Amino acid sequence: MSANAATASPRRPVTVIGLGPMGQAMVRVFLAQGHEVTVWNRTPSRAEPLVEQGAVLATSVTDALRANELVVLSLTDYDAMYAILEPAADALAGRVVVNLSSDTPEKARAGARWIAGHGATMLTGGIASPPYGIGDTENMNTFYSGPSAAFDRHRDTLGVLTRTDYLGEEPGLAALMYQLGMGIFWTSMLSMLQSVALANASGLKAADVLDHATSTFGSLGTFTSFYAERIDAGNHEGDVDRLAMGVASAEHVLHTMADAGVDTTLPATVVEVFRRGMDAGHAADSFSSLLEVLKADRTAA
Repeated sequence: MSANAATASPRRPVTVIGLGPMGQAMVRVFLAQGHEVTVWNRTPSRAEPLVEQGAVLATSVTDALRANELVVLSLTDYDAMYAILEPAADALAGRVVVNLSSDTPEKARAGARWIAGHGATMLTGGIASPPYGIGDTENMNTFYSGPSAAFDRHRDTLGVLTRTDYLGEEPGLAALMYQLGMGIFWTSMLSMLQSVALANASGLKAADVLDHATSTFGSLGTFTSFYAERIDAGNHEGDVDRLAMGVASAEHVLHTMADAGVDTTLPATVVEVFRRGMDAGHAADSFSSLLEVLKADRTAA
């Protein structure tokens, strides 16, 4: 036995509950990295190919929880967590539940309290990766928040899935960061479909505008860096761009879409936000002044 093998950390066993595409991808990576994996899913047949690869199928949620200290949840949302775990809550004591299900920060905080009430510890996770990226620990990451001792204990195991970005003790932080990313992702991807709809209406295919779309998306990093620094400094000065010009541009997009006969819900919403900024007196300010329109109303009761 080599010196490295003799000193290597043992692979911790893990339970994975929820075998959709993401859960299946995690199980395959855990197995490939030498972890013993117990699995459970509402539809047992989804576990069959994983059992063939070495996973152990628990016959009940209770058995799945009791099998290992580390329990990873890959479910639709936190409501699914309650539906699955409540009947087996007596088996939660002493477990570290890593909830990688998507939901709101408030749901994550409530879930952490519920888990703690049953004698377990919850780590919230937000996977910034599609299922096919699981196992790519350089380019894909997962946000985690919750008790640091639990995270430190299982960091190496979780680290075989993606890079681990620990944000702190507050359980809602990982869910918050994940939803921040999803807000950017879904809005951006919907804008891509909107542009393809316009292209199609003009006799073009998605492939015809792919290079232009990719280049445009690639340029956004420069703009976000520029605006972020000024926003944090409270600087919405209209020395580089002015909202009055921005609203004209947004209206041109809306009119082009309308003339082509495609759905205008998205561009109309963009124009509506710009006009609210104008009505609030920001015509001579930068586009970034729209942040003041979008911010939460701290004065509301």
